[in-house]
Amino acid sequence: MDIFERIKSNAGGPIGMYMKQAHGYFAFPKLEGAIGPRMMFRGKMMLNWSLNNYLGLANHPEVIKADTEGAARFGMAAPMGARMMSGQTKWHEELEQRLARFVGKPDSFLLNFGYQGMVSIIDTLTTRNDVIVYDSESHACIIDGLLIHKAKGGKRFVYPHNNMEICRRMIARAEKLADAQGGGVLVITEGVFGMKGDLGKLDEIVAMKRDHKFRLLVDDAHGFGTMGARGAGVAEHFGVEDGVDIHFSTFAKSMAGIGAFVAAEPEIVNFLRYNMRSQLYAKSLPMPMVIGALKRLELIESHPEYKERLWTVVNALQGGFKNAGFEIGCTESPVTPVYMKGGVGEATNLVADLRENHNLFCSVVVYPVIPKGEIILRIIPTALHTLEDVEYTLNCFKACRDKLLSGAYVGDVPDMNG
Repeated sequence: MDIFERIKSNAGGPIGMYMKQAHGYFAFPKLEGAIGPRMMFRGKMMLNWSLNNYLGLANHPEVIKADTEGAARFGMAAPMGARMMSGQTKWHEELEQRLARFVGKPDSFLLNFGYQGMVSIIDTLTTRNDVIVYDSESHACIIDGLLIHKAKGGKRFVYPHNNMEICRRMIARAEKLADAQGGGVLVITEGVFGMKGDLGKLDEIVAMKRDHKFRLLVDDAHGFGTMGARGAGVAEHFGVEDGVDIHFSTFAKSMAGIGAFVAAEPEIVNFLRYNMRSQLYAKSLPMPMVIGALKRLELIESHPEYKERLWTVVNALQGGFKNAGFEIGCTESPVTPVYMKGGVGEATNLVADLRENHNLFCSVVVYPVIPKGEIILRIIPTALHTLEDVEYTLNCFKACRDKLLSGAYVGDVPDMNG
């Protein structure tokens, strides 16, 4: 069959099958205006709970100034070329040193993007003789890294989400297999799981090192800036910084930017620095992003009240949902999923009601991302939201829950482009 004919006959795939009705509304919506708790959507001002701008840095005056001055001084082209060839600067090195100190590691390496970075870390660290053990609810970037490992002939074992008994069992199996073929074991988990908001059990995994030999890689994209006494992440939260061998995080969440970094002992960082193909053959992170990231990190380090303000909103929001009888699962982080029951049509009608009648914007997750009949409304609080925003949101959700239970949302996916 012709490749294009197969694609056209597939009606957009499992997620894109509703694109005609949903594009620009449920999928690929355009939020306009200054980034913050209130943004324009289709000509209406919305109370916005959909951005990972946890600490409110996206439009911080000092961040805007640093970004602007960086662009004015260097433009977007500098430095030209890949880091190894011609794209190295003292600012890139300074950012790496400061990030490493912040997360309690000797060295770090800047990456152009988070998703691509994690894929490449897994690919570069492991050979076909190494065995990977990973959490079943790992982010898609980890899964794609595992696919490359599989393509090389590598083996991997999965354990049910946060099930430490089976995790230990899988590590023992992996250890035995790795010993037989002259490889090692790499365990991969997340600091904060971005859908449910619960934490990877880093303390329990690190404790397993007493009985088993493995290295631990943690994707702490949502934990960086939000968790731990200083905001250094989930390893700091549990007090196991030394037990996490490789710390990875992205700038796309609390740092409100573009890029990522990986931190570990110098020999490991240098191995990645000289062998990560996605970085060796890619242009260096542009100077405005590096200058801006330095300012963002400075603000995170010097203003603990941003994280405190975030958690004031988080506690009020999550406590309010619980008191009102909503199911928010086992979140231990700012990520706040609200679980409901209903089909895709009910979910989309509910979201349309929130946006059209309550001027409230949040993200919805339905089948095939989660099982049929399940609805997740994903709320991301930030330090810029207010307690009044929380109260208003809780009242909106109560009204919509009543309508959902009464059957008012039963029907097909609404065509928001009709």
